[in-house]
Amino acid sequence: MAVAEDGSMTVAVDGTHLAPEPLAPRWQRDSFARVLDQLTEQRRSPMRVEVHEADGTVFTDIVTPGKSRRPQPEIDHARPAPKVGPELVVLHGEGFVPGEDVAIAVVIAYGDAAPDGTMRGLLTADQLATSPTREVILLGRVSGTLTIEHPE
Repeated sequence: MAVAEDGSMTVAVDGTHLAPEPLAPRWQRDSFARVLDQLTEQRRSPMRVEVHEADGTVFTDIVTPGKSRRPQPEIDHARPAPKVGPELVVLHGEGFVPGEDVAIAVVIAYGDAAPDGTMRGLLTADQLATSPTREVILLGRVSGTLTIEHPE
């Protein structure tokens, strides 16, 4: 793992670059534990982890997988497992320019604009972490003003 000065992180496993899930945000320093959990769960064996910090410091450790939290189900190879996908909700809209990117945003809170027309929104880090794109949209319900931010 290599951590850049801005806190972003790149990961390589046995020399092969490992990227986050599609549409997920770039890994940050706070992704460290989640990445290690994912890798140890996949491999189920001890791993040598080397972390290169932006200042040149290198840390090395051996990480062992924890005990399996759930029993591994027995697989019946005679029958293929049924494929179950997520329940989807269909959205419709009109008036867009053909081919334009249209953001899909779920409103989790409202805030009031100040007397000078500015807005300061507050989210918890956990709320921001639920967004795979790490985009936050501020939309004025009366003015139609739209602001898109990518907070760190």
